[in-house]
Amino acid sequence: MGSPKTTTQPPQPFLGPLITLDTTVSHFLHTLFKPILPTFLLLLLEYSADFRFSFPVSLSLFLASPSLSSRSIPFILGLLLDLAVIGLIKLIFRRTRPPYNPNMSPVVHADNFSFPSGHASRVLFSATLFHLILQNDDGFVSDFIKQWTKLEADFVLLGVWVWAIMTATSRVLLGRHFLFDVLAGVIIGVLEGIVAFLVFWF
Repeated sequence: MGSPKTTTQPPQPFLGPLITLDTTVSHFLHTLFKPILPTFLLLLLEYSADFRFSFPVSLSLFLASPSLSSRSIPFILGLLLDLAVIGLIKLIFRRTRPPYNPNMSPVVHADNFSFPSGHASRVLFSATLFHLILQNDDGFVSDFIKQWTKLEADFVLLGVWVWAIMTATSRVLLGRHFLFDVLAGVIIGVLEGIVAFLVFWF
């Protein structure tokens, strides 16, 4: 009798365990927190970071007055850069969105891909750029900020960062994205904010 034939399982890809962990943790966070947090707040954060809202606001500031036009250019060009970068990465990876939230709002119907999170990248881009501009010693924004007390300036900056972090976190809690999608969006957004400040701010 011959020895019984043994079958070997193909080695699991390196990213397999990470994706499984990402999916499990994301679903756990969504299930745990979504019933607790008010849905209207999560949706408000979602709409506030949508490109169809943030870009017209930046464009309106550009057209409002000559003093604001040059200062809004980094936000406009940065948002366009973010749209291109996130869109390209999504087309490359084509990761589907979480299956446990099929009732997607009109805000997220722009695409069906999950990695990386465009909302997370936009809010972190905005917060990073605003932070860097606020620390800048020259220009219109600095002259305006000088009218504030340090406490007022710090309070505004804190509010921007809280909004950015809450919005990025809400992507997982709403079931729009997996955790790794948001983390990738956060990293991309911070890098875009630095690039926009170094290249477009003048």
